Order: sequence, then C-alpha cells, then structure tokens
Amino acid sequence: MDEKMMKKLSSYRVLYAEDDVGVRKNVYELLCLLFQEVYLASDGEEAYALFVKYAPDLVITDIKMPHLGGIDLVKKIREHDEKAHVIIITAYTEVDYMLEAIELSLLRYIVKPITEPKLFDALEKFLQSKEKSHLQEIASGWYYDASQKSITDGTEAYELTKKEAKLIELLLEKDSIITYEEIETYLWENEYMSLNALRLMIKNLRKKLPDGTLKNIQGIGYKL
Repeated sequence: MDEKMMKKLSSYRVLYAEDDVGVRKNVYELLCLLFQEVYLASDGEEAYALFVKYAPDLVITDIKMPHLGGIDLVKKIREHDEKAHVIIITAYTEVDYMLEAIELSLLRYIVKPITEPKLFDALEKFLQSKEKSHLQEIASGWYYDASQKSITDGTEAYELTKKEAKLIELLLEKDSIITYEEIETYLWENEYMSLNALRLMIKNLRKKLPDGTLKNIQGIGYKL
C-alpha cells in the first residue's frame, strides 16, 4: 500500500466485526495503523449498536457471528443507511451466501484467509467509492471535491479557500441564484462584507473555474 492511499484512509473511521479472537486481533492491529478510528465488535448486535452510535465510514464484518450474522447486520444497516460502505469477510463460498450478499450492494466479498493484498484491494475500492461520492459536477468535465475542498478537471486540482468552498457548496446545494445577503450571512457569518472583499474573492475563485461557470446576476448575486 502506497503512502498516498494510507494518508487517505487515515481520515476515515471503520467498524470491524469478527467473532474469531485471533483473526479479530490481527486485523484490528492492521486497521489501527491505517484508519483514524477503529470500532471493534465481537458479534453482530454489538456491531449494529456501534454503527448507530458512531456512524463509521466503513463497515468490515464477518458473515457468520453469534446473535446476529453479517448478512442480517448489513440488512439492518441498510434499513437506515442505503449508502453505507460494507465489506464482508467469510470462510464460506456457498452460492446462496454470495447471491444474498450481492443484493446488499457490498463493496467487496472477501473469502478467508484474509491476506494483505485481499484487504488492501477492498480498501482501495472503498476509497474509489468514497471519492466518487464526494464529487459534484459544476461544469462539463469539472467537479467540486467536497472531501478535499478543491476543484478538479480530472488532471489538476485547485485548492479552495474556506470562503470559496462555502460559496461553491451553497451554490450547488441551492442550485439557483445566491444573493449578496446570503453570501454575507453564510460566508462572513454576519460580519460586515465589503464589496471589494467580495469582488476579490470572486476574482480569485474564477481563476480556478472554467470560463463562464460563475455568473454575476447584476444587483442580485451569483449563480453557476
């Protein structure tokens, strides 16, 4: 695993559920090196309680556990979060298990023994899925990356200031004209916003966007 991938994983939190003490210990130690936070469970019921409490970015679960198995755990999670990222680990390769798992929109179905290449491949898939969910198109071929607070055209990324990122997020969320008053309230947080300060911010932001993306509606505000 390269440093870039490790750095990305370090900003996420993972829930790991496994009833086998030895396997749980080994995988837990590895996950602790990669993730910001690791929540550990020994059965499905404990895992579900941790999921509800902490809302982790990723769930890694064994398929057969006491009290509540991995499949049923994911079904419960899906009742409240259809987009949760889940990786299932199992010693079983029966078709019925696999078909049921496929219907739950899993990132990966890993067959034991758990090796670093298998796990890292699944974690790379997780990162790809996460990064894709963070992207919002602002123009043809241009995207706002919410996780990195940047604008990218696929080859180059342009970092945004805090105010620039807030403005882009507001424009994308509302999908209509944002008034000067809304900009002052949301970006300047009710502090005085001078026209010069606004114009300078807009000028710098436009340098990071394709021509014509950010339009001024005279006397009203801005829109994408």
